[in-house]
Amino acid sequence: MNRGTYKEETIYSNYLKEEISFQVYLPYNYSPLYKYSFLIANDGSDYFKLGRLGRTADELIENDEIEELIIVGIPYKSVEDRWRKYHPDGEQSDDYLRFLSNELVPYLDQEYATFHLGYGRGLIGDSLAATVALRASLDYPRTFGKAILHSPFVNDEVMEKVKAFAEPELLALYHVIGTEETDVPTTDGKTKNFIEPNRELSKIIKEKDFDYFYDEFEGGHIWKNWQPDMKRALLHMFKL
Repeated sequence: MNRGTYKEETIYSNYLKEEISFQVYLPYNYSPLYKYSFLIANDGSDYFKLGRLGRTADELIENDEIEELIIVGIPYKSVEDRWRKYHPDGEQSDDYLRFLSNELVPYLDQEYATFHLGYGRGLIGDSLAATVALRASLDYPRTFGKAILHSPFVNDEVMEKVKAFAEPELLALYHVIGTEETDVPTTDGKTKNFIEPNRELSKIIKEKDFDYFYDEFEGGHIWKNWQPDMKRALLHMFKL
């Protein structure tokens, strides 16, 4: 099978006042003569290693099942760093969304042959990284037209943000949650019920005119359950 290539990159963020490292997956026959959609994965190292996102893309591209796709994986530096940037209450969370939209996307558009339209740009994440994907797409729907959500953390603020969103026709959302996600350990040492807030979020999304896919899988809040979903998620969002 033909395999894509990976590049290590860094960009300095004026919003975050730090260097952000990320990995870029390019499809095996990438050419600057063509235009490509791209998918940004927060929890990027986990998506490439545990989720096998690049390998899944290799297979689907080889079989002409999805469009050729650039994938950008942004790892987190530590659990604390992840909370600061990904959690809605994190002190860097709003600046992190600004970084994604106003710094990373222009950089990718400059360095790679990309579609400069929302429908050609997606976000993917698990747990708090899925919350980032949803919040960024709601804040910047003309920048990010697609979001893939694996078991997002959902609180009242997230639900209110969806309720208040005025342009659902701009976004396509893919949303899955596990039926056993009733007692999920969180970084503050506590546990939270994830499935009930996700079901409530799903109702809110369905009441609006989003392009929306929702499903519940059997299992808990772990990569063993998210990894098998990569193929369906990519097929849903990037099918030829």
